[in-house]
Amino acid sequence: MYELRDYQKTAVNNTLNYFRKTNAPAVIVLPTGAGKSLVIAELARIAKGRVLVLAHVKELVEQNHQKYESYGLEAGIYSAGLSKKESHQKVIFGSIQSVARANDDFFKDFTLVVIDECHRVGLEQETQYSQVIKKLQADNEDICVLGLTATPYRMGLGWIFNYSHRGVERTKESRFFKNCVYELPLDYMIKHKYLTPPVKIEIPVTSYDFSELMEKGSKFTNAEVEEVLQSQRRLTPLIVKNIVDIAEKYDRKGIMIFSSTVNHAKEILEYLPKGEAQIILGDTDEASRDQIINDFKDKKIKYLVNVSVLTTGFDAPHVDVIAILRPTDSVSLYQQIIGRGLRLAEGKKDCLVLDYAGIPHDIYAPEIGDKKPTPNSVNVPIPCPQCGFENNFWGKVDDDGNIIEHYGRTCRGGIQDPETMLFKPCGYRFRFKTCPSCQTQNDLSARECQKCKEVLVDADTKLKQARLSKGAHILKPDSIELEERIDKRGKTYLQVRYYDFDAKYLAENHYFESESDIKKFNVNFLRSHMRRPEFELPIESVSDAIRCQPLYRMPAFLIARKQGKFWRITEKIFAEEL
Repeated sequence: MYELRDYQKTAVNNTLNYFRKTNAPAVIVLPTGAGKSLVIAELARIAKGRVLVLAHVKELVEQNHQKYESYGLEAGIYSAGLSKKESHQKVIFGSIQSVARANDDFFKDFTLVVIDECHRVGLEQETQYSQVIKKLQADNEDICVLGLTATPYRMGLGWIFNYSHRGVERTKESRFFKNCVYELPLDYMIKHKYLTPPVKIEIPVTSYDFSELMEKGSKFTNAEVEEVLQSQRRLTPLIVKNIVDIAEKYDRKGIMIFSSTVNHAKEILEYLPKGEAQIILGDTDEASRDQIINDFKDKKIKYLVNVSVLTTGFDAPHVDVIAILRPTDSVSLYQQIIGRGLRLAEGKKDCLVLDYAGIPHDIYAPEIGDKKPTPNSVNVPIPCPQCGFENNFWGKVDDDGNIIEHYGRTCRGGIQDPETMLFKPCGYRFRFKTCPSCQTQNDLSARECQKCKEVLVDADTKLKQARLSKGAHILKPDSIELEERIDKRGKTYLQVRYYDFDAKYLAENHYFESESDIKKFNVNFLRSHMRRPEFELPIESVSDAIRCQPLYRMPAFLIARKQGKFWRITEKIFAEEL
């Protein structure tokens, strides 16, 4: 029999507690090598009804089934790829492709469905996963759906669940999986020596330049990648030589090379030591593929080149070099690639990650969510003044690491009701868009007011409209100047001047004669200009406002409209709105 580690016990207990109170789909996040199969085995063993465990490739089906039966438990396999279609056992391990084509009798009496690599599941209605879940729910509307993954996000989508057991709202957008019942960080596994530490070498000798593809903001095609590789063809033999030199110098046992395209993979293979390397492509026949993988695992070959086919369902613990020669914007894919080299093996001290593609993702802390507002933005911890939750926002720090500004919008914290498992978001807004009709605070990206439904114009549209208007002027500030001035009545006021690169400026004036004046200053200036909007500044005079200038930020754009002989600032647009 098996013995669960403490974190595996917690994952199982959290799952049981959750499904006793709700059957809303849930996720467990465990890094590669954390023993997902043990968690699956324990949940399947103690389940009162039948359990269906799904995976998208036969290797995972077989791997999970073998682990399960190695614990002295019996289970069936339903997978055409494994030439088995068993359906009478309490626990069935199946491939999604085969199960989706099963007859209706197959779906009887299941109480739990477990989906491995569940980041592949979305809200789309026509997918095989959706079809299978509908058939299971038709037989048992209370069936529990549990997903397991090491990478709980998808390219172009972000987080695959709404709420974390840690009290974090990951996304407000609709998701199939509602809650994450347990999440284990990668650094925990490495710190406790459950995984091999990755050693990332970001610029080994020479690298491909994929920056144009990575920065264009849309998915790139194989043809575009091929074009870049052709223009840098001379680099490939140098890069491969560097991989071989490192492998030999540090006596590495298993090197996996992730190439960009089929042609690229074949070219790489030409430069690797003869008799020590093999290649696996999408169209490699099954028998050849199995033989190559077995030869690699048995250390008969040292180098294994592949194109997007060995990122999941592949387990070769001796891998101690990961060479990345392909671009990717996908954090999920990047972490899956790294995960191939993190399993423990005898004599293995670390895994070298050789990045020849300039991939910016952090192995330990992937950047999921809002895009970087500025190139020099970094992740900064920002406590919520309302609930105390520590948010992770984009921001700026000084040379000493002190936070000087952040671009956070809404607190991501909240509270989960222990009885219903419903999550109540904190909702505190650091920055927001005010409805001109009802003054309700809305998210900066909102297209209509959440209260009165009035259309809210976005920043890009405002700029386009202003450029087309003869009575509007747009200024891009380069500097800001605050000065105390005196009007014709002898009253002091604050003048704020915004200068562009040509020293042309727009100005606004603020008085501090009454409580009403101070309130107007707070609403019209301070609220949007604060680098740290969660702080309250005791500003009651012109001198107070000028003294706090280091705490203010500049807008990205100003829009002014002609009022008599003068220009009056009517709109301020900040970086996070663009």
